[in-house]
Amino acid sequence: MSELADKVQRDLVAAIDNDDLVLPTLPEVAMQIRKAAEDPEISVSTLSKVIGRDTALSARLIKVVNSPLLRATQEVNDLHTAITRLGVNYSSNLAIGLVMEQIFNANSEVVEQKMRDVWLKSLEIAGVSYALCRRYTQLKPDQAALGGLVHQIGVLPILTYAEEHNELLSDPISLNHVIDRIHPLVGDKLLSVWEFPEMLAKLPGQYLDFTRESKRVDYVDLVQVACLYCYKGTNHPLAAIDAFSVPAFKKLKINPDNEAMCQELEESRLMFL
Repeated sequence: MSELADKVQRDLVAAIDNDDLVLPTLPEVAMQIRKAAEDPEISVSTLSKVIGRDTALSARLIKVVNSPLLRATQEVNDLHTAITRLGVNYSSNLAIGLVMEQIFNANSEVVEQKMRDVWLKSLEIAGVSYALCRRYTQLKPDQAALGGLVHQIGVLPILTYAEEHNELLSDPISLNHVIDRIHPLVGDKLLSVWEFPEMLAKLPGQYLDFTRESKRVDYVDLVQVACLYCYKGTNHPLAAIDAFSVPAFKKLKINPDNEAMCQELEESRLMFL
């Protein structure tokens, strides 16, 4: 690692340890949805009103319901029907995840593009995680999707830091070193501050451990498999990992070369885009 990258990493880790790192806040609409969903008696109509305050988010949920993976015989054209189809809990978790796009914004073109790349890849991985969860586990697909959406969330504070430090922003190699080394640590910190459920809060810090063993299939396993699938055939370092050697694949009993499965996963990549 370069001297600059090493210094930045030390500074950021120290800031995290001292609670001095400026972390983005959960978007207001996400907090409203979470608060509404905490009411066990909440109705579809009430949740529709909360989500409906954000027209872009409403359109995204309707699009998800009409995606090939979830499409029914009749197309859904309104938010109330979309939430009815998905269910209150599914709708709430997916909405909270999708609305995070609002914090992927920057002042510089370089950082803006980097954030956009991270978000688009997270959307792909969320879709594949959702599909894997439905087909191969008894876990909750909405939580799997949320895990996919936030697995790289730790990149955000690092890029925000870079915008304020031109020497890092002008050295892409050092910036990428820092991101690769500490975004899992920052991600765990951020999800803890946002009070994410325990089953997801440590996901950023664990999803890159491809030797990881767990007693039963969990959301980290799903995101790991989704990541390896989405980076397959690219020049990304994860493309070089032998999927057959990864415990998560074995636990899910997945054959990475199964053509029918790959076709379904390919469709699911577009689910949230």
